[in-house]
Amino acid sequence: MQQQNQFDKSFGRSIAPSLLLLLSMWIVFWADSLFLFPFYKLGVLPTEVSGLKGILLMPLVHASENFNHIFNNSIPIFLLTTLLFYFYKEVALRVLVFSWIFTGLGVWLLATNRGAYHIGMSGVIYSLVAFLFTSGTIRKYKPLQAISLFIVFVYGSLIWGILPISPRISWEGHFMGFIVGIILGFIYRKQGPQRPKYIYEIEKELGIEPPDLEGEYWQKVREEEEKRAAQEEELKIVYHIKDQGKKKPNSDK
Repeated sequence: MQQQNQFDKSFGRSIAPSLLLLLSMWIVFWADSLFLFPFYKLGVLPTEVSGLKGILLMPLVHASENFNHIFNNSIPIFLLTTLLFYFYKEVALRVLVFSWIFTGLGVWLLATNRGAYHIGMSGVIYSLVAFLFTSGTIRKYKPLQAISLFIVFVYGSLIWGILPISPRISWEGHFMGFIVGIILGFIYRKQGPQRPKYIYEIEKELGIEPPDLEGEYWQKVREEEEKRAAQEEELKIVYHIKDQGKKKPNSDK
């Protein structure tokens, strides 16, 4: 019962950032459909000073004329953010913030389509996918490895999104997010959940030499064999065989 309560509290804390992020996306989408203000200009405009604000605002803006855009981003960002805050609570906020900022910064610096605004949560999604997969793989901890397999199974096809397949898709945002996620996975590999250590690993780190039980056993066996051989050497039995010869037959003479 107590474990169930702890799970409920932990899951509740994990789902709150996901809901807040999702709500913010839909509020901006709703505002974009109501007002005449060109919300797309809040996105990243590469190398332009006016486009710097998009580094912070780009993930919240989605095309109002394309409902599929925000819908297709809503489920992944909700699921991935929940997984991030549930399994990596110690570093989750930093991973999310750095994914957000450095993905946008990378698009602003390196995007090839200079005259277009880049909008949407896709870059952050790619970063979280890459982080969860990379981190779970290199930590060698079974629950996190299971998350990595889940990510590959559900979102493995996203890898094609880092290629310039369509001019209307910000493949640069996908690519930058993917690279940022991998880098963050290595940077935070020693923070957050870790594989439980065995006793001998802890003793080795503390400089405590564990007893060599196997070596002691075979040493004892060798000592017993040497002792037995020495006893056999001391106790020698020498056999002397006396030849009495053959008796001569009696003679009548």
